[in-house]
Amino acid sequence: MSWQETIKRFPEANFLQSPNYQKMNELLKHKVIVENFDKRAHALMVVRNAKRGKYLEIACGPLMDYSDKELVKSVFSQIRTIAEKEKCVFVRMRPQILASDKNVKLLEELGLKESPMHLAAEHTVMIDLTKPKEQLLAEMRRQTRYEVRRADKIGITVEKSRSEEVFKEFHQVQAETAKRQNFVPPDLKTLLAEREAFGNSANIYVAKTTDGEKIAYGLIIKEGLEGDYYEAASTLLNRKLPGAYALLWQVIHDLKDEGYQRFNLWGIAPQGQPNHRYAGVTTFKTGFGGEVVEYVPAHDMVISQIGYLKDLIVEKARKKRRHL
Repeated sequence: MSWQETIKRFPEANFLQSPNYQKMNELLKHKVIVENFDKRAHALMVVRNAKRGKYLEIACGPLMDYSDKELVKSVFSQIRTIAEKEKCVFVRMRPQILASDKNVKLLEELGLKESPMHLAAEHTVMIDLTKPKEQLLAEMRRQTRYEVRRADKIGITVEKSRSEEVFKEFHQVQAETAKRQNFVPPDLKTLLAEREAFGNSANIYVAKTTDGEKIAYGLIIKEGLEGDYYEAASTLLNRKLPGAYALLWQVIHDLKDEGYQRFNLWGIAPQGQPNHRYAGVTTFKTGFGGEVVEYVPAHDMVISQIGYLKDLIVEKARKKRRHL
């Protein structure tokens, strides 16, 4: 099953199950396993070599019809066999299905346990790009709409680039942003691998003042029917100028003009968690309207009970330290 056939059959698919994501991981020397399971399911699996043991990661997958319990059971069984062959301690997956009692119960009935760590934007805002631009603007929060218009009035411009120089600049600014906002950014090697693997489908957008001073940055990755606001960074100017608002509005225009159907703003805080790491950006992202979407949380398929318990202790401590 080709990637185009996969997208047609599973329109919910995003870049984390794509051949470009496979290429990116292979550039970083990670082993990638892709299975189509008799064309009834698709899973791109990455073998992660953590110090506490190997595990198999399936972000936003496997893609299949989760209403067919026998199919899900069969696919999970085959994934377990693959993980055992690779000598993994566990499999961590976050299926691209909505959080519901029924879906969570299905995963648990098949022996999976909720993971202590999140995987791939379990809570997000999805903007429907099939709507007219005027409607998208009207559905924004009033303050967001004001900031978008203010950005235009004061002459903030937005450019996009995929040059290596801009990716390196983004990395530097994001490192500074991470110190202020207390998160762990990707390393430069990963960013450059994304640039190489995704080609024209990965761009850095930059919002600038009329004098050319940089305000905000966004790494946008496009795949299938979806564009993703995957990484972001900003300078101190963003505290007083609406650079990030101008940036996202330009991305919305571009994605819509290019025929993409949805824009995933990629990561907000779960409801009722004001101390969550993403709490600060949640108000900003939800201001653009769209639909708040909650996917099932990441779940783990335990292969080695002893190894998994060791991993559990480390990850629970990490989760607390990072305010996740």
